[in-house]
Amino acid sequence: MKKLNFLTGLLLALIFPFAQADDIAITKALEKVMPETKIEAIKPSEIKGLNEVILGSNIFYVSDDGKYIVQGRLIDVENRADLTAQKLGGVRKNALEKMGKGNMIVFKPKIGKYTVYVFTDIDCGYCRKLHSEIDQYLAQGITINYLFFPRAGKGSDSYNKAVSVWCSKDRNAALTSAKKDQKLDNKTCDNPVDKHMRLAEEFEVKGTPMIVTENGAIFPGYLPAMELLQALQKDKPL
Repeated sequence: MKKLNFLTGLLLALIFPFAQADDIAITKALEKVMPETKIEAIKPSEIKGLNEVILGSNIFYVSDDGKYIVQGRLIDVENRADLTAQKLGGVRKNALEKMGKGNMIVFKPKIGKYTVYVFTDIDCGYCRKLHSEIDQYLAQGITINYLFFPRAGKGSDSYNKAVSVWCSKDRNAALTSAKKDQKLDNKTCDNPVDKHMRLAEEFEVKGTPMIVTENGAIFPGYLPAMELLQALQKDKPL
């Protein structure tokens, strides 16, 4: 038994350094080009010699030796499935769960059937249109969780409005007033606006509103309540 344990230990000692070498090479390679991005996971992809790496809320594919990085979609031709899109949905879902609804402004119906997350800019025209129809979304049982993405950037008028809304006693009412272009009292406090913006960048938000479903699927742009309901019922993007 002692001999077996010794041989087993020797075998493990020989195997694990090589098993870990790839991860180390991959980590070092990614740190050179993306030093501020946290690696969430590294695991083999469906293609031999190519590893699936989760960086923040994105997926990259990296060769075993860390010399090559591929950014794009991995398609299962036989099954006609976008494997990357399927996995990205789970990554986004986890990221939103980590953010927590306590860090969002929630408009909740009496009877909830579906939940979406909306990256919004207070001064965006279509964001205002979506919010002006908030009762229609609620009537369809759709919970709206708002996150801020002031496109003009930190320190802009839109950014300051977002902070003021968050720091108001009644955030829901303040957001509705701001969307109607009503004057807000300038307020500051601890707020999640910067976190919202970082998450939006990870999700590669290009414009607002951007709707993310509970399963992590993305609907870019404004959708009327009935169209959004139909898309949610199908559980896939339009």
